Amino acid sequence: MDQIKIGKFILNCRKEKGLTQEQLAEKLGVTSKSISRWENGNTMPDYSLLKDLCNELDINVNELLSGEKIKGNDYMNKSEENLIKLRKQIDKRKKILKIISYIISAIIIIAFVLNMILNRLLPDDRHWTIIRYTFLFSGIFLFIVDVVLELFKFDK
Repeated sequence: MDQIKIGKFILNCRKEKGLTQEQLAEKLGVTSKSISRWENGNTMPDYSLLKDLCNELDINVNELLSGEKIKGNDYMNKSEENLIKLRKQIDKRKKILKIISYIISAIIIIAFVLNMILNRLLPDDRHWTIIRYTFLFSGIFLFIVDVVLELFKFDK
């Protein structure tokens, strides 16, 4: 999906309705800065707001995601295109989550091994104890982050 095209479409629809960014923001329960970010193509509206945004702008979600008004004949084609684009985005995010998960797992293993090595090499030095615990707690923190990422996967 082309965020810039969608942003311009939101801008044009808002102006057609005679609304300011502040008025639209108030109706949707967001800040005018959020509206500005959408219209500039910097971010997309949260999915929980799509229906309300479309209702305020008198458009449908398919038109919003296409970034243009859709005539009756093109409606099905645009729907299919939007579904394919959304699926590609989900797949891309799943790959990114998997890579992050692998990186976090590697860091945990490295932190654990370094902790064991430092514990054997420098058991009595208190200065190194701080470093070892830093590695250990970093590993625990990263493990928790890894678990959270696993829990919020997109394919559930």
